[in-house]
Amino acid sequence: MNSPFTQRIIAIIKAIPKGKIATYGMIAALAGNPRGARQVVRILHTFSSKEQLPWQRVINSKGKISLPNPDDYLRQRELLEAEGIEFEEDDRIDLDQFLWHPIINENDESWL
Repeated sequence: MNSPFTQRIIAIIKAIPKGKIATYGMIAALAGNPRGARQVVRILHTFSSKEQLPWQRVINSKGKISLPNPDDYLRQRELLEAEGIEFEEDDRIDLDQFLWHPIINENDESWL
């Protein structure tokens, strides 16, 4: 059984709409642990295939892909571009344009 935090992270990642991105830290904060960005990375690594997570929609707080492997980087970039996400010359994504802004009602987590 997954922890409630893990379950919230999985639900949040699944909720990121096509054509939008979220950051590791943003997901951690939405799940209740603003310092849990590394846990988001671990959960993505562990559950992306099993839970069919849209892993490509999660990037770092600088608006960049964090994957060090060039083939993995290109795969993520291609998936994002196929969703209409544009990259600037420095390989950054404009967070003002593409960052997901979920509407959250603290008394109702049905958006998850």
